[in-house]
Amino acid sequence: MLKDFKIGNSILKIEVADGFFSRLRGLMGKKNLPQGHGLLLSPCNSVHMLFMRFPIDVVYIDKNFVVKKIVRDLKTWTGVSICFGAWSAIELAAGESARLNLKIGDKIFQPISSAET
Repeated sequence: MLKDFKIGNSILKIEVADGFFSRLRGLMGKKNLPQGHGLLLSPCNSVHMLFMRFPIDVVYIDKNFVVKKIVRDLKTWTGVSICFGAWSAIELAAGESARLNLKIGDKIFQPISSAET
């Protein structure tokens, strides 16, 4: 299921992965991630890029949905990142965090509506 999250003036369609297997699978096997879409891994404070087909941006957030760290253009197969103290990570297509003008300290507003996938 996709949920709408508000970031600045933009609405993102975010899939929530909050179970063991959905977090383990993540974006592995996907060919791309469209602009305006993402994956929220919760709980999560680190990301690896093994078996990934495309680079991503990772936005780490705390329990209040405040951005703690942004990792841009994490490369396939070799990329790894961690953010101690993060509650969750939002994976976006590479370049999305810049397009959205995301900065540390920004607030990502919790789901405002839901849509069927």
